[in-house]
Amino acid sequence: MSIMELSSNIDEFLQATTFCHNLPQAIMTDSIKDLVGEATLWEKTSLMDPSNTASISEKDDTDLQKEEGNEQQHRKEKRFWSVRYGLAVMIHGSNLISTSQTFGLSIAIIAMVNNTGQSNQSNLYASTDAQVPVYEWSPEDQGFLLSSILYGIVIIIIPSGYVAGVLGGKKISGISLLISSVLILLIPLAADQGLPYLIFTRILQGLAQGMNLCALQALWPKWAPPLERTQMSNIGFSGTTSGNFIIILVGGFLCQSLGWPSIFYICGGIGCVYSIIWFFLVYDDPTNHPFISDSEKEYIVSSLAGQDSSPHWSMPIKAMMTSLPLWAIIFASFCRFWLVSNLTTSLPMLLNNIFDYSIEMNGFLSALPLLTSWITMIIGSQIAGLLLSKKILRLITVRKLFTFLGMFIPSLLVLAMPYVDFLTAIIFLILTSSISVLCFSGFIINSLDIAPRYTSFITGLTTLASSVSGVFSPTITGYFINQDPESGWKNVFLVSSGVNFLGMVFFLIFGKAEIQDWAKENTITRF
Repeated sequence: MSIMELSSNIDEFLQATTFCHNLPQAIMTDSIKDLVGEATLWEKTSLMDPSNTASISEKDDTDLQKEEGNEQQHRKEKRFWSVRYGLAVMIHGSNLISTSQTFGLSIAIIAMVNNTGQSNQSNLYASTDAQVPVYEWSPEDQGFLLSSILYGIVIIIIPSGYVAGVLGGKKISGISLLISSVLILLIPLAADQGLPYLIFTRILQGLAQGMNLCALQALWPKWAPPLERTQMSNIGFSGTTSGNFIIILVGGFLCQSLGWPSIFYICGGIGCVYSIIWFFLVYDDPTNHPFISDSEKEYIVSSLAGQDSSPHWSMPIKAMMTSLPLWAIIFASFCRFWLVSNLTTSLPMLLNNIFDYSIEMNGFLSALPLLTSWITMIIGSQIAGLLLSKKILRLITVRKLFTFLGMFIPSLLVLAMPYVDFLTAIIFLILTSSISVLCFSGFIINSLDIAPRYTSFITGLTTLASSVSGVFSPTITGYFINQDPESGWKNVFLVSSGVNFLGMVFFLIFGKAEIQDWAKENTITRF
């Protein structure tokens, strides 16, 4: 990187920070209205292809005029009533169902376990109602059961990302969601047969969940116009947050009123129905969709014409291994999830040990950070779209700006968390969760910018990195707490803050937003 280029990036980044600090109220209002489909923002903004922003000076006037002509033709069509945004909503629903199926056990296990029973009788249960058994599993058994789904995800995530990138996302996603739904319907039966059967069922469910995760990402390169990638992908990604939010609010009520098996029957039944609807409504690309309008089809195809997103069985493995922009995404994923996983798993212990405050399973308190995160994710994506559509910032600057905000501020809040009172700690937790999701408009979707044809495979890599981080982070936390419970928490959050900050710095230095040479057709090497 040259001195002039570095200076330009710094100037533009400072400009971005100043802009966000003084963001006009009118733009914020337009952003929120656009989210609910009432705005005329689409008619007021001028679109450009963000993946080519970094090298826009290389475009000739003829190409720009042609691109603007296609945009003018499509402006009259409201995007939130379009087929492509319908796809984003379908992906949102798939993520919502998958997440509720994944974390439903975390809610149900409270009602499934007899805490007063003997831990050595793990396959027996006592119950006053034969239809609602209560099992006697030790805390170690419960911990292994809850984490068993992760083993399936880790095993399948990279192979499924590779296959989904070649075969397309529709069939793989629909089939994997159907398999996961059938398996979750079998959980009450598996639990009745014994803990090993239940763990095996959860591992199989993890295999299906991992396939679905990567398959969904394979749809974006064919459907999301470059300027709308941030908004569309955030609509889809936010399904994971809304799924968590719903299962936390509804799960406890279902356990108390209908019994814990109802969580699995309802989540599984909805998933089976949704997967059938998925096969009828979702298509791998707009050219094969029977109901899309000609204007929308032409707009999507023309906006993606300059990008090579065609999948291949061959992959440039050597080039990918030496690509710093790719490693910037992977390393940032590892570092961010280190902090996130530490918060979700360790904060209750922190509040109990330091503040001597025992947290009950309060649905509202647990769900509030998820609700605020969902709102921040959607609004953040709209602001990112505004910055691009109004040509205020380049694509790479938007990606780095939102990565900076989503990682730097949480690092500061986490660093201060052990030194504040209970109420302030809860506020910091909510702020950390809400601000952290701004990364979904930053490095998390950056794979669509640098390598759209390999985005599902890269998703597998980043998910694997996050999973490894989720394993090491609690281990380090346990080490510090065992050494000194009082000062250990300060070290836990100091390390979490430092790791998160390091990932941010690495991406700010090495992150890119233009398609890499190894992701282009003429540089493919055999796998």
